[in-house]
Amino acid sequence: MNKTKRQQFFARLQAENPNPTTELNYNSHFELLISVMLSAQATDKSVNKATALLYPIANTPQAILDLGEEGLKQYIKTIGLYNSKAQNVIKTCSLLLSEHGGEVPNERKALEALPGVGRKTANVILNTAFGQPTMAVDTHIFRLSNRTGLAKGKNVRQVEDQLVKNIPEQYMLDAHHWLILHGRYVCVARKPKCAICVVEDLCEYQEKEID
Repeated sequence: MNKTKRQQFFARLQAENPNPTTELNYNSHFELLISVMLSAQATDKSVNKATALLYPIANTPQAILDLGEEGLKQYIKTIGLYNSKAQNVIKTCSLLLSEHGGEVPNERKALEALPGVGRKTANVILNTAFGQPTMAVDTHIFRLSNRTGLAKGKNVRQVEDQLVKNIPEQYMLDAHHWLILHGRYVCVARKPKCAICVVEDLCEYQEKEID
């Protein structure tokens, strides 16, 4: 996809959704961090359902530590991989208190040093919480980027680097949200909804579902 098409691609996504944001429910940087950690290989809907019960009881590092690992599991046991996630959340809360004064750090290195926080999670936090122009590539964005020709890559990091390079600067801050929502609801895995896609004519996918 050439530069002119990319410009039009994001201009249309912006026109359709001027103020995109995450579908995770949160009221603080800490809540966002925990929700993103819990969302790995799980739906935002399942995470929101669990945190709607958890956060009124415990929404600070100390409060979650006070719950303990077994106590935390009772709130998140409906989420996939909840055992390992509970371990990582407890360890992360401990580190936030001991090394960051209970605050979520706004630097990649510090975020990625937290248990259960990889590059993708760090990118989400840096972008959504701190307004940094990062690109978190999940399965939806990886699929959409390769399928449309927006950014080609054999792995997540290659696609991330290409997107950061290719996306026009004025759209970079919100690009993650536009792409993930488009991949989640329109450019879906098995049968993309090309007939209702606002960027269908810009897309380079060869097997479009127009009917």
